[in-house]
Amino acid sequence: MTYVFIVSFVLIMVGEFADKSQLLALLLATRYKAWQVLIGIFAATLVVHFFTALVGQTLGTFIPVGVLPWFTGALFVGFGVWTLRGDKVDESDMNRARAGLGPILATFVAFFFAELGDKTQIMTMTIAADPGSALLAYLHAAGPSVSSWLQDSGLTLEGITPMGQFWAVTLGSTLGMVFADAIAIGVGRVMGVRLPERAVRRVSGALFIVFGVATVLAQFVGQ
Repeated sequence: MTYVFIVSFVLIMVGEFADKSQLLALLLATRYKAWQVLIGIFAATLVVHFFTALVGQTLGTFIPVGVLPWFTGALFVGFGVWTLRGDKVDESDMNRARAGLGPILATFVAFFFAELGDKTQIMTMTIAADPGSALLAYLHAAGPSVSSWLQDSGLTLEGITPMGQFWAVTLGSTLGMVFADAIAIGVGRVMGVRLPERAVRRVSGALFIVFGVATVLAQFVGQ
């Protein structure tokens, strides 16, 4: 369960950097208090990712085991390309935040609709379908010392129940998104600057492509 939570947290956190949802969070933070924006983001993301993880995990049960790493690996490579292209905040998202609602509710509504069909929502669904099982197999095959460390650290899928996997993905992805937005808002407030969008986008995109390729190649380790 720990492994699934970490994978969900890290990948969604990285995916949120330079994403339109983070840009929306930065814009909202200029209108409302940071804690109000973060509470709204947490609530909206939890609702969206709850159902997203449920759908993703269900789909994962219908995809053959041998096909799943190819499917998820290809999607993550696609996420990398998507990230490199960049994203912009839709005017409709900002209009929802100006609908005369309170700060938290306005943020909730804006983020709820902004997340529907967004990259991070599709990523959450992909992780729920296959939370890095092929990559974990690759790490175990890296050597006895690495395998032993993973086992001792609890970074394994052994013994995890479907319910445990579901909540690990849901909470990991939700907290990863909130954490990324909190960093961006905090840096902006303290230093008066925004994170270097182009550089962050390039690093994030490259990481997704590497993760996707590693997920596919992990199937062939030890064969």
